Amino acid sequence: MSEIAEKPVMRHSETSVAYTRQYDPDAKQFLPFADCGHCTRYPNRWSRIREYVREPAAEFLATMILVIFGCGGDCQAVLSSSTAVSSSPKGGPLSINIGWAIGLALGVWASAGISGGHVNPAVTLAMASVRGFPWKKVPFYILAQLLGGICGAGIVYANYYHAINLYEGGAGIRTISGTGDLFATYAADYMTSVSCFFAEFLGAAMLIIPILFATDKRNAPPPPGLVPLVIFFTVLGIGLGLGMETGAALNPARDLGPRILTAMVGYGKAVFDFRNQYWIWCPILGPILGMQAGTLVYDALIYTGPDSIINKPDLEAEKKHHDGQCAHGTVRAGVDSV
Repeated sequence: MSEIAEKPVMRHSETSVAYTRQYDPDAKQFLPFADCGHCTRYPNRWSRIREYVREPAAEFLATMILVIFGCGGDCQAVLSSSTAVSSSPKGGPLSINIGWAIGLALGVWASAGISGGHVNPAVTLAMASVRGFPWKKVPFYILAQLLGGICGAGIVYANYYHAINLYEGGAGIRTISGTGDLFATYAADYMTSVSCFFAEFLGAAMLIIPILFATDKRNAPPPPGLVPLVIFFTVLGIGLGLGMETGAALNPARDLGPRILTAMVGYGKAVFDFRNQYWIWCPILGPILGMQAGTLVYDALIYTGPDSIINKPDLEAEKKHHDGQCAHGTVRAGVDSV
């Protein structure tokens, strides 16, 4: 029997404690690492990098979720209508609208606590121009949302690649009227240019106003965590009531991202040439201007929060405040202001 004792191996946690005690001999109690707010915020190098990309990453994932559920619902409902793909249809207009509503609700749920849950460049621009959202964040949010739309559409396209081939009639055949409109939006033939713009303008305004009253603490907001449910019913209602004529893009990233993807995978430049660059003035400018108008209307008529440009104090109000003429304009000596 060997008389040489085997040297015990210390675990990483044990060595860490021993190291701490070596340089802090007076410490009597040690706070567990998981309970240390300072250390757990940046436990490693990646956590420090993540601090800078966390908000755009949340917008990227949220928009990708939106497009996966939305475009996925489009593909399942339309492609399954072909007997070459499925023996019976697997969806219809209702399932398509529910898919988009679920996609946006889940996207907002996934990102609201991190980035505010914009999931839409038009929302980001409306919040920046009317509600004081930092303009320096706007380019990063919009880029993340656009990339999320591209990636989400790419995932759906890869998932339904063989079904698209069967529906179109071959791997080398890609048409807008066949399957291109399952990803981006294209207006009905009878719609005029003005009608197309107004349809998107109206739909976007009807989307932003419920979002604003659902997040207005001075109105009648839903319980915490249920704002996405309000958004679900809003998108479902817009799809059922206003979605027939243009497809209700309502979101530049939701349309431009998948449109770029279709141009890359074989649909060609026709996706951009449709009706004299329809993609610019309808699914991009329509939602942007519609949400600007909807936000201004809500803030002008209902909202009383100080972050809105509508509620910015005028010179007379500021003068009264600084002169101590308002009820709470002065602070007594020795009392800290909150």
